[in-house]
Amino acid sequence: MGTTGVPGPVTRSTLRQQIAEALRDEVLAGRLHPGQEFTVKEIAEQYGVSATPVREALVDLSAQELLEAVQHRGFRVRAFSVEDFRHIVQARALISDGMFLRLAARARSDARGFPDAAETASLAAVRRRGEECQRAAHSGELSVLIGYDLRYWRELSSLFGNPYLTDFLHRLRVQAWVCTVQHLRRLADLRGHMWAGHTALVDALGRGDAEASQQLVAESNTFSLDLVERLTASDAADGSGQPGRGQGG
Repeated sequence: MGTTGVPGPVTRSTLRQQIAEALRDEVLAGRLHPGQEFTVKEIAEQYGVSATPVREALVDLSAQELLEAVQHRGFRVRAFSVEDFRHIVQARALISDGMFLRLAARARSDARGFPDAAETASLAAVRRRGEECQRAAHSGELSVLIGYDLRYWRELSSLFGNPYLTDFLHRLRVQAWVCTVQHLRRLADLRGHMWAGHTALVDALGRGDAEASQQLVAESNTFSLDLVERLTASDAADGSGQPGRGQGG
């Protein structure tokens, strides 16, 4: 937005990012399901843009491991296995446990008096985001929860002050949701199937309770893994868990 309030021209890099985000949201919404293939031309026609930014966006999503390039055919939505999901959760735990334990320890002993005024405001903002997550989880609103949950964890991890770790964790969380959503969207009622300890984690960090923080992060990871394993087994039992098959929009 320029100083005159009139939007400037959309640059190719911006368009590339917009297309990548739109396609990521299509995958998270289940409208592009695991194993589904498409071409650059099809996506370019869908969005009414040239092929170049679409190709760049698809390459970006492939680098994030949400898509796979299919030689001479285009791209395919990646189908994450349960083993993939275990590895994602393990990698996430190794990073996030250390980050949040150190934040809690800082709250107890930092001479600067963590959380200071700015950090207190940031924690309050993250807590409000957590409240929205919990409302969506309790009411079974999956699409709403995914949007708030991704922002919640990104904002919470950014309190650590390392943008590289924040970006890495965000990428893992997107992958985890892509894996989870294909199973959750088969359920008629999602209430009780989604973790809702968001505000408790913020509160534990704010008061410097390292043990509670670690327990809540572990609970989140265990809840997610148990859910995916249980739903995958259920899908296999009723014949709906064939490789590459997903829930349409």
